[in-house]
Amino acid sequence: MTDTHAISGIHARHQAELDRGRFVIQRCGACHQHVYFPREICPHCGSQNLAFVAPQGLGTVYAVTTVRRKADAGGDYNVSLIDLDEGVRLMSRVDNLAPGEVQIDQRVKARVQLIEGRGVVMFDAVQGGAA
Repeated sequence: MTDTHAISGIHARHQAELDRGRFVIQRCGACHQHVYFPREICPHCGSQNLAFVAPQGLGTVYAVTTVRRKADAGGDYNVSLIDLDEGVRLMSRVDNLAPGEVQIDQRVKARVQLIEGRGVVMFDAVQGGAA
């Protein structure tokens, strides 16, 4: 298993922002596309002109599955693919609903949760439900 504290470069800068409670993605200064997970080179145009920006954080559940665990191991949880309105997709969880209540096309909002001092992007369902 890799020690996340040993990660350097762009990934360390991204994690440092999360650890401060700030969710950031990248935006290319050349082609203006958003990028997530952080990279050194834009996957759309090859430019190295990538900067961290704060997304609005709104998105839509693209896919969801429930991971089953015994109650003494923490209970069931969902794993969701979220399409941010900025055009990037990431894997996370919708945290404010029971795992079986998370639905495809449901609108969600990102937030950073600190777990043992490390920032993790989580989502909450937005009032009003589907996109």
